[in-house]
Amino acid sequence: MPAAWPPPEACRHPLAVLVSGGVDSAVLLADAAQRFPRVHPLYVRTGLFWEEAELVHLRRYLQVLAGQLRTLQPLVVLQQPAGDLYGRHWSLSGQGVPAAGTPDADVYLPGRNVLLLTKALLWCHLQRIKLLALAPLAANPFPDATPAFFAAFAAAVGQAVRDQFIILRPYAHWHKTEVLRQARHLPLHLTFSCIRPTAEGRHCGQCSKCYERALAFQQAGVPDPTDYARAVPLP
Repeated sequence: MPAAWPPPEACRHPLAVLVSGGVDSAVLLADAAQRFPRVHPLYVRTGLFWEEAELVHLRRYLQVLAGQLRTLQPLVVLQQPAGDLYGRHWSLSGQGVPAAGTPDADVYLPGRNVLLLTKALLWCHLQRIKLLALAPLAANPFPDATPAFFAAFAAAVGQAVRDQFIILRPYAHWHKTEVLRQARHLPLHLTFSCIRPTAEGRHCGQCSKCYERALAFQQAGVPDPTDYARAVPLP
């Protein structure tokens, strides 16, 4: 199944893309930069434990892409601190991080997309950009990743600023294996998925996100270029 991008005539406008350091948004960004005339990567910092390592990887990844894709614009980093909301949550402390093989529900961050989209859509409004893309996949079980949520949230922010936005989710029917299979040509060793990085900024190899990443590479039949500090306990 091909990615669900708009038809070519609708891709003539600038696009903002919400990115992390992860595989899904990294591949989405490269894909978008081949379709749209100007693509703005947006990273929203909320104070999570892994953000420093994630940003290092993301900047390296973007540096490589920028040499290949002229439509790609400089990274925009927005601040949306969530420490006063999440308190001592594992995502801020790095303690008690969900381990390899735990259910998706264990990595749920309440209102994560609310925080990200609020700042991103307001930035889009101020920059006169109507299109925002992000990379939730088919397996995403959370209530703030449904079509109804995205449509309602875009409408609410649009009403607040008298604007109209379209949130694009072209990989919403894909699984991570499908993302990886179309991304063999990209510098995936520069992407980052870990929620408990080492002091040196390496993938820990033991958290649920490292496990999910390694398993997806295995199932996709794509060599895993990731530098894990410890071997991932794959089945």
